[in-house]
Amino acid sequence: VQLQASGGGLVQAGGSLRLSCTTSSAILKISSVGWYRQAPGKQRELVATIAPLGSTNYADSVKGRFTISRDSAKNTVYLQMNSLKPEDTAVYYCAAEPRRLITSEVRNAKNFGSWGQGTLVTVSS
Repeated sequence: VQLQASGGGLVQAGGSLRLSCTTSSAILKISSVGWYRQAPGKQRELVATIAPLGSTNYADSVKGRFTISRDSAKNTVYLQMNSLKPEDTAVYYCAAEPRRLITSEVRNAKNFGSWGQGTLVTVSS
């Protein structure tokens, strides 16, 4: 499955961005989808996930600020990012796996079989 991530850009601290992860097939509505990010010099970290039935999970660092959602009609998963901080600066990647991943599985990026190309988010102070 080919994923396309978009929506990154430059924003001031406190601002908002919405990232999109799209594919040409309807696979996302039956997939576990995750957003990861990787800042310069740091390891890739999990930001948020959404399960096939819609349950969501977030990293503690983004809880209350980021929201992951799915529009099955558009084959798209979104990551709404509000109250952005400079430490949110990173390349953001979406990933999908066409099954339900349990909590321990979503934390391991290797369990996601499809990845988007990444979109850069830069938050200025």
